[in-house]
This record gives sequence, structure tokens and C-alpha cells, in this order.
Amino acid sequence: MTPTTDSSPQPPVAPARRRLFDRHTLLAFAAGIAVTVGAGVSASAIAMGGWHHGSVMDGTHSVAEVNAHVDHVLKHFYVEVDATETQKAQIGPLVKQAVDDLLPLHTQVRATRAQAELALTQTTVDRASLESVRQQHLQLAEQASKRLSQLIGDVGEVLTPAQRQSLVKHLDRMHAMPAT
Repeated sequence: MTPTTDSSPQPPVAPARRRLFDRHTLLAFAAGIAVTVGAGVSASAIAMGGWHHGSVMDGTHSVAEVNAHVDHVLKHFYVEVDATETQKAQIGPLVKQAVDDLLPLHTQVRATRAQAELALTQTTVDRASLESVRQQHLQLAEQASKRLSQLIGDVGEVLTPAQRQSLVKHLDRMHAMPAT
């Protein structure tokens, strides 16, 4: 008697790295970084005199103040993932370089916003200018997205699989918290 074999094609087994960095994990990690930074920026804004004014990202703070805020957020991140000193020494410069790369984009977004306001407040709405601003915003968003994805990958490679899982669980808990 010959054994029967299933002739239906079997899906290939994804490499461990691909499974580890699947779409959901990366999205959760990206969202978590955004939430963590956003929460930190919001806390700074409140502490510095208002929800809309005084934010670290509003362009009115010195490089030293921005770096101090990044250090503060990183301390919380390190505790959450139980980072080793070696990991801290690797992650800190990666994040700080990303912040340095992204801050000029923020300034450019503010400039395009001013262009949009000007186009909108003319006697006749300048639709061509509004379209140009829209395209500039998309280009800036693409640049920022690429840089953040690079940062996520770089930091993800420094963390252990267990640390990445711990981070994702923490982010899930943060997302489940009721909004105040």
C-alpha cells in the first residue's frame, strides 16, 4: 500500500525575521513610538504653558531643550523594554539622529502651512497654490515616513524578540486606556 500524499501546494514557511517584523508588529511599534512621543510632547506642552503653545515640536525650543525631551522619552522607553546599557548606547544615537533628521521636515511643514493660508486668504482662492502645497505635504510625509520606518527597523534590530513583544504589549495597554 502506498502512502497517500496531499498534492495541494503548501504555503512557504516565512523566514523568522519576516514573521518577527510582520506588518502588525511594525505598525504597532510605529504607532507606539508616535504615541510615546506624542504623549511626551503633550506633557511638555502642558508643563510649558499650554496645549497648543510651548510644544517641543513647535519650533520655539532650543536644540538642547529638544534633546532633553528626547532623553526623557528614551528613559521611559528603556524602562519599558528593560534595555541593557549596551542597547541604550546603540538606541540613543539612532533616535537622536532621527530627531535631527525630522526636525527640518517639521519646519518645512510649517512653511507650507503658511503658503496654504496665503493661498486661501487671497481675494480669489489660489487653487494651483493649494495643489502645490498638498503635493509638498505629501512629499514631506513620505520623507518622514521613510525616516521613521528606518528608525523602527534600526531600533528593532537592537532589541531582543522578547523586548519587542514586551513593547507591543505595553503599546496595546496604552491604546486600551480610556482617553481623558
